[in-house]
Amino acid sequence: MSLNDPNWGRQGGNRGPGGRQGPPDLDELWRNFNRRLNDLFGGRRGAGDPPPSPPSGRALGGGAGVLLALVVGVWLASGFYIVDAASRGVVLTFGKYSNQTDPGLRWRMPYPLQSHEIVNLSQVRTIEVGYRNSVKSKVLKESLMLTDDENIVDLQFAVQYVVTDAQAWLFNNRRPEEVAMQASETAMREIIGKSKMDSILYQSQDNIANQSQKLMQQILDRYKTGIDVSRVTIQNAQPPEQVQAAFDDAVKAGQDLERQKNEGQAYARDVIPKASGTASRLKQEADGYKARVIANAVGEASRFRQVLAEYAKAPAVTRERIYIETLQEVLSSTSKIIVDTKGSGNLLYLPLDKLMQQSGVAGMSEAQASQRASPDAAVPADAGSRERDALRNRERGGR
Repeated sequence: MSLNDPNWGRQGGNRGPGGRQGPPDLDELWRNFNRRLNDLFGGRRGAGDPPPSPPSGRALGGGAGVLLALVVGVWLASGFYIVDAASRGVVLTFGKYSNQTDPGLRWRMPYPLQSHEIVNLSQVRTIEVGYRNSVKSKVLKESLMLTDDENIVDLQFAVQYVVTDAQAWLFNNRRPEEVAMQASETAMREIIGKSKMDSILYQSQDNIANQSQKLMQQILDRYKTGIDVSRVTIQNAQPPEQVQAAFDDAVKAGQDLERQKNEGQAYARDVIPKASGTASRLKQEADGYKARVIANAVGEASRFRQVLAEYAKAPAVTRERIYIETLQEVLSSTSKIIVDTKGSGNLLYLPLDKLMQQSGVAGMSEAQASQRASPDAAVPADAGSRERDALRNRERGGR
C-alpha cells in the first residue's frame, strides 16, 4: 500500500503480519491534542466539533501541577550565573552583601531573594582629568591649576587604576568612579600648588606624577574604595593660551641667560688656569730675582770689605788697581776709542781692536778672569808695570 493512501494505518486498513495494526495517523493525534487543550482552557470549537464537556478536577489538577513545576524550574534555573576568571561575583541577599564567589559556574537563590554583581578585578580603568579622549578637547574647569609662584598652568593628566576589593568597590561609596576622579584632581592640585612654574613645565614632571600617585592612593585608601592606583601620566603641561607668547619670550630669555652663563663659565675655566700658571711663574721669577739680588748684595758687601782691608794696607796700589779694572771693564765692550787730549784741539783715534790683537788679548782675558774669580788676590807686579808703561806711552803720543 502506498504511504499516500489516506486509510494507511487506520482500523479499516490492511494489517501487518500477525494481525498487528499499523502506525497511528499523526494528523489525527495532533487534532486530538489541540481539542483537549481547547476543552481544558475553554477554547473555540471547530465547525464539526461536538460541544465540549466540562473538564474534570483530575485533569485540572494535573495540568496546573505541570505548569507550576515548569514555572518553578525556570525560576530556580534563573539562579545560575557564570563568573569569569578575571572577575569576582558578589551575592546580595535582599540587597545586602552576603558572600563573594570565585570564577566558575555558580548558583544563588533566585530573584528577589538574592542577586549578584560581577566585578572585573584585572581590568585597567582610566580616568582622564583636564581632557576627554584627546588632549585637544580640554576641560578648562579641571585643567587650570595654581602654582606655588602664583602662576596658572594648563595641565592634563591620566590616572590608571585597578579594583582590588569587589565588596569595597560596590558598597563603601555610592559612585566610586566619581570618587576616584575627584581624589585624583585633588591630589594633583595639591602637588601643583607646592611646585614652581618652570619646574612643572620643563624639569620635574616625573617627580610630580610620582608624588601625586602616592597622595591619590592615600586619599582612596582613606575612603576605602578598594582601588589601587597603578600609574599617573602627565599628558600635557603648558601656560594658558592667553599668555603663551609671553611665556615663550621668557623661556627664550632664560635659555639665552643659561647659554651666556655657560659660555662665561667655559671662558673662566680656560682663563683662570692660565692666569694661575702665569701668576705662579711670576712669583717664582720674583723669588729667584730676590734671591739673586740678595746674593749679589751680600757678595758685593763682602768684596767691598775685602777691598777695604786691602786699601787700608796699600791705598795707592789699590786705587790704581781699581782704576785699571774699571777701564778694562768699560773698554772691553768697545773696539774704538777717541781721546781728546789736553792743550790741543786734535783728536786721537785709538784702534783698540788691532792693539788688543797685537798685545795678546787672550792673556789679558785670562788674567782678568782670574782676578774676578779672586778679587782679594794680589796684582802681579809685572802686569801692573806693563799697564803703567802702556798708559805713559799713550800720554806721550797724545802730547
